[in-house]
Amino acid sequence: MVEKDSSLTAIRILRVSLVDELEGRIESLLDVLLNRDVLNRDDREEVLCQLGPRARVRKVLDILEAKGEEAAKTFFSITHHQEEAQHSKESPDQRQSIEYNKVKQKHKDVLRRRSESILFYNTRHGEKVMFSEHYVNLLLVDGHQGIELKRHEMLSFGQKRLSLQQKSAVHRKITPGELFVSTNGKCPVKKVLVTGVAGIGKTILVQKMMSDFGGSKDHSEFDFILHMTFRDLNLIDKPTNFRELVLRKNKHLAKELDSILTNDHKLLIILDGFDEFRHYRNCDVDAFVTELDEDAEVVDVLGSLLMGELLPNACIMLTSRPAAITHIPVGCIDRFVLIVGFSLAEVKDFFFRYFQDTALADQMFTVVAANELMLTLCYIPAFCYIVCCILKESRDLCGESPKTMTDIYVQYLVALLRSHTQARASPQDQNTGAPQQLSDIVLKLGRLGFHKLLEHQTLFYSTESDVAALQGCNLVSTFLDKTIVQEPGCTEEVYSFAHLTVQEFFAAVYYAVTDHPLPDALQQNGGVSSNGYFDLFNRFLSGILAERNANRLLRQVGLRCHKTKIDAHRQKMIRELTVLCESGSYILNHLHCLLETQDPSLAKAVEPQALRINVSDETLSQMDFNAITYFLNFKEGEIKELDLTGTGVNADALKDIRPLLLRWHSLWLGENHLDMDSVQVVADVLQFSDSITELGLGWCNIGDDELRTLSSALRVKKKLQELWMEGNHVSYSGLLSLSDLTPNPLKKVVAIWNDLSDTQAVSTLDGVTVNFTDDDVWEGWGEWVLKRCEVSSNEKLLMVLHKVCNIPVHFLENQWTKNFYKELYQLIRSRIESCTEDDVRKRLSKFESILNL
Repeated sequence: MVEKDSSLTAIRILRVSLVDELEGRIESLLDVLLNRDVLNRDDREEVLCQLGPRARVRKVLDILEAKGEEAAKTFFSITHHQEEAQHSKESPDQRQSIEYNKVKQKHKDVLRRRSESILFYNTRHGEKVMFSEHYVNLLLVDGHQGIELKRHEMLSFGQKRLSLQQKSAVHRKITPGELFVSTNGKCPVKKVLVTGVAGIGKTILVQKMMSDFGGSKDHSEFDFILHMTFRDLNLIDKPTNFRELVLRKNKHLAKELDSILTNDHKLLIILDGFDEFRHYRNCDVDAFVTELDEDAEVVDVLGSLLMGELLPNACIMLTSRPAAITHIPVGCIDRFVLIVGFSLAEVKDFFFRYFQDTALADQMFTVVAANELMLTLCYIPAFCYIVCCILKESRDLCGESPKTMTDIYVQYLVALLRSHTQARASPQDQNTGAPQQLSDIVLKLGRLGFHKLLEHQTLFYSTESDVAALQGCNLVSTFLDKTIVQEPGCTEEVYSFAHLTVQEFFAAVYYAVTDHPLPDALQQNGGVSSNGYFDLFNRFLSGILAERNANRLLRQVGLRCHKTKIDAHRQKMIRELTVLCESGSYILNHLHCLLETQDPSLAKAVEPQALRINVSDETLSQMDFNAITYFLNFKEGEIKELDLTGTGVNADALKDIRPLLLRWHSLWLGENHLDMDSVQVVADVLQFSDSITELGLGWCNIGDDELRTLSSALRVKKKLQELWMEGNHVSYSGLLSLSDLTPNPLKKVVAIWNDLSDTQAVSTLDGVTVNFTDDDVWEGWGEWVLKRCEVSSNEKLLMVLHKVCNIPVHFLENQWTKNFYKELYQLIRSRIESCTEDDVRKRLSKFESILNL
């Protein structure tokens, strides 16, 4: 047909069969076509950029059609000669033989069976979980991670952490099927190193590849995939050879093994868990093994395989935790791939596959999303699974145990220790017959985390003494991540925990179980850090010293919390909570510490003379409200004050805490965007509460309609005595709705900085203030504003300045006003002097000029 009809026509007619026929020898065909000048180097590079051998054949055929009849004729001449040469060399037991294909299919069946179910950390007999139903795509990125990105990820929380991960991977993301595909078409990819922290999914990726290959879904460029784990290889204590290593778990390959290993260019060897190999430090071998039947120590066989001295044409995928990769010869790795876990979409997918119910999965994910700390570590599949297990048991974090962050982190610690410490005894341990104690490992990690936390360090260099002290500890890689940083003239190893929260957890464990004194920074100011740096450390410490977690650590890790620290911490919490409640100082983190203890007797032991809850200037999550309500549910009767200023509170949040709102004397909701739904909830409280006497709604974006809604509710109980609503959009018309309520019961209505052009008319309304006055009330207001400004960030300070610096000259007639703005001016100047951001400094300078009167 090729002789009678044109060669171009033949290419079009035979296209499908040519793809099937040539996919197994496309590389050699490319070389011949290049040598015969049918293709040039640019053509070859374009072909090699295609994913998989079949796609490459199709690209060759496309190029030939474009080049014309002469190129097509030469192509058929070449393929005809290749066919003849192939047939002349074929024997019955070679690649295309019936027996070879039978063994190939049998091996696929074996791999499919071996990978059909997935084992989790706590799987029991009879709880078989199908891999295909529960596998969630892992995020794989090509190349090393930059140190600055690593630092940002360490310090980011919740959805921001997951989004940062997704954005950083967008240009380097690859699929399992692309692992051995060259990115530039020039250098073939034969050896791939896949790395990632403990629990990130390295072994799951291996299972995915075997499952897809066994089901003929992917990796068709290979005839066989051989899978070996270093845990199994650790059991070999005498000389062996590669053939024996293969047959240990693949005896069904015996008859065709020679053919399989001869066609090593169609072979993928997966070596899983390099960091678990007891000889991992010695793989850069000097004595090479080059023959398949040559007996040698297992480390020499594997080292020769990695170095390309044994089966040089085979593809090899090696998985390892970051801590061990420096012991892999650098020159033998063609591609470095990092598993970064789940993005936000994958976390949601994991929840759906775990709960197998869309509504329930959405409900459970909402619970987790409301807790930034919990969501942060869900990028690690192992952590995500543990969270789902806990949610399944309790249905929400307010159900039966476990239900706090400390509970989850303790379970995460125990699960990883159990799952990732098998077959990790060092040679020294094996010689003494005494495996390394888990408690010692946790203590060493805790010491590192604790001391570096005090130094405000999240990244640690291998040259530092605390890191060097861990060198003999083989299990450290379970919790420490390692990044190779490229410096001019060298590379350097930088260590970190999976996230700052993990470091804080280990630091708290270390403090709880040792006699180390409480850091000075936590002994000052009642344990309140001005910048909140030790907040999470305190939360974890409170949970660890609680009886249930102390018992769990003792039973499962062998660590005993100091009884004196348990008692001292309890008394410290009672003392500090009492002081904070009485003074009205910021209390949110202490309430979280109380929530972590899950100890009702501790909450009841806090008996302040006046109960003031100040959680202002922090956007509150659902877990924050849980902490607030947990404490207040143990308090009976009326409550003095609740300050929710600048917390992002909305109608839903207000509805959730409505029963508590009915008990407050003073309720401050300023600097929250309150829509009509939110105002309606507040009105409902005014209508039914017998306690509320003061209400603050400053800068809440309310207008006349909202004020009328509130005034209608006020007429029911007539309990409210002060209404602060500075900085809103209320007009004289709106204020008239309060005319029958002032001055009794409303003794004071503050409406400064509203839409009041006719102040003359407003002055006729009793009890309504639209200007500063020289009395104690305003002086107290000024002290409150200054106190907030002093502890605020520059961005928050600028927001406050925008509100309080809109001042007509006549406002400054009172002495307290002059003093207030003078102090504010001095604060702005000090912030400008210490500010390192040009844009922020310029904005602060504008307010400095406004107040420089």
